[in-house]
Amino acid sequence: MNPVSLPLPPLRRAAALVLLGALALGGAAGCSTAADSTPRTPQEQPQESSPTGTPTSASTATDVGWVQLMTPMNQQAVKLLTLAAARAGEPRVRDFAVRLRTGQEAELDRLRALLTRMGLPGTDVHAGHDMPGMVTVRDLEAARAAEGPAFDRLVLVQIRDHLRQSAQVSRSEITSGGRADARELAAALVTAREASLAELGRLPGAGRALG
Repeated sequence: MNPVSLPLPPLRRAAALVLLGALALGGAAGCSTAADSTPRTPQEQPQESSPTGTPTSASTATDVGWVQLMTPMNQQAVKLLTLAAARAGEPRVRDFAVRLRTGQEAELDRLRALLTRMGLPGTDVHAGHDMPGMVTVRDLEAARAAEGPAFDRLVLVQIRDHLRQSAQVSRSEITSGGRADARELAAALVTAREASLAELGRLPGAGRALG
């Protein structure tokens, strides 16, 4: 049996989240529940092997914090994009939502595979937390209640924030993460988000909605 990294204990998970928040937000805590813990220097977990038996990079607290944040961020974004694909009044916004949802779902497959390789649970450790860029339950409720142009504006703003924040956090993983496969995935996410943000900015109504 190939050795795998064990999940970080709660204190080290909290430190990982604070570290990611500091890197991505210039020192502002990204998660209100975890931000009360004092960050510690990430310690590498034992080196693990890929399914083929090839050694991979050791996981750091930054890697853990990033993948455990990005997974629910994409999951929640997919829920909003599913609504937008069905209900957006502007056809180009609907088409954008369909294509972006497909991309986010493909990323989720890779993120979940990374969680498995790292020996981490697939549960959402951020459930109930106030995370920048996360589509919340209240956001989804507001979207379901909105209609017409108001719905389109809400989608554009929420997805813009999701793309920006997830790109920012992923850049932190690229520069500070310990795992080569995590950094590679983070780089792919940043490239995809930059392209999506550029396209979103050209959508009808984006100028008024995004300011």
